[in-house]
Amino acid sequence: MTTLKVTKVGNSLGVVLPKDVAAVLRVNAGDQLFVTEVPGGFRLSSYDPDFEAQLAVAREIMRERRDALRELAK
Repeated sequence: MTTLKVTKVGNSLGVVLPKDVAAVLRVNAGDQLFVTEVPGGFRLSSYDPDFEAQLAVAREIMRERRDALRELAK
């Protein structure tokens, strides 16, 4: 377990991610992190769960309309 210290950044609060934690999250300076509330706490991840849901819908449409998309690509 890693302990993070909360610091004041302007009018907000922030934490500094240790290098090993940033490596596991695969994030660099300027990247976005997403916080999701889960039972018992919060989840910090480097992917957008809303975008993942939109991508799943797009994949389903592409699967259903494969023939039409193939014709349009010609």
